[in-house]
Amino acid sequence: MTALLASLASAAFYGAADFLGGLASRRAHTIIVVAIAQLSGFVALGLVLPFLPPSAPTHHDWIWGAAAGLTGGIGVALLYRALAMGSMAIVAPITAVCAVTVPVAVSIALGERPGIGTISGIGLAIIAIVLVSRQRVPDGDDGAARSVRMRAAGTAFGSGVAIGLFFLALAQTKADAGMWPLVAARGLSSAMFVALALARQGSLRMPARVAATVILCGVLDILANVLYLIASRHGPLSVVVTLSSLYPASTVLLARFVLGERLSGSQAFGVACALSAVMLIVGTR
Repeated sequence: MTALLASLASAAFYGAADFLGGLASRRAHTIIVVAIAQLSGFVALGLVLPFLPPSAPTHHDWIWGAAAGLTGGIGVALLYRALAMGSMAIVAPITAVCAVTVPVAVSIALGERPGIGTISGIGLAIIAIVLVSRQRVPDGDDGAARSVRMRAAGTAFGSGVAIGLFFLALAQTKADAGMWPLVAARGLSSAMFVALALARQGSLRMPARVAATVILCGVLDILANVLYLIASRHGPLSVVVTLSSLYPASTVLLARFVLGERLSGSQAFGVACALSAVMLIVGTR
């Protein structure tokens, strides 16, 4: 029950963080948004560490934490870029389906033989990606607009792969390590993106309201990471990572009620297929 609740809660917070990050990326440079979000999450984690039980991370935990920081940072940067370019209700499901498929593919490569239900879920996920990627072309739409939509979908796919690797890396850490693997992960990603932002933009400045949105995004994201890490230590990875990948639900709901984004019939069916795919994979693992 702990793993189930923590996974679902992490999905809700991931989705809210993605919504805020995508929104901010439409008003400021993506690299700066990611840098400040990662840094604010790192600071928030540092503030609560003194109140957590003692832990003893090993060299193994630090390495996997750093790997999670690298893949997770890249995944988030690509996701925010995709959210800034395309519809949130389309980008989020593509990313989530890819993120949940990666751990399944790795399990197969390592010798695990999934049942027919899991294989069906992967097939349904592929169909979902095709459906949610289809967008109605508005009258007068030009090649440049179509190109932007295609780039958004491709960026979302890359983001999903990186996030799937993040889930895998973080789950390799041990319970005795406490939250220190997240410290390694967020410390590396913060340093990486702050350095990149300063090198490319020369400053981390942005409007105060946008900065507040980004800071909240970073705090919600690190909270989601903490909940995912707890869940991965109390339940099967295949179930935990799939439930955590349901985050598009909150992203899509926020985009619908805050931004008024709408889906076509085929896209709505694609979103339903995406969510059905992850639930089918969970139910047969």
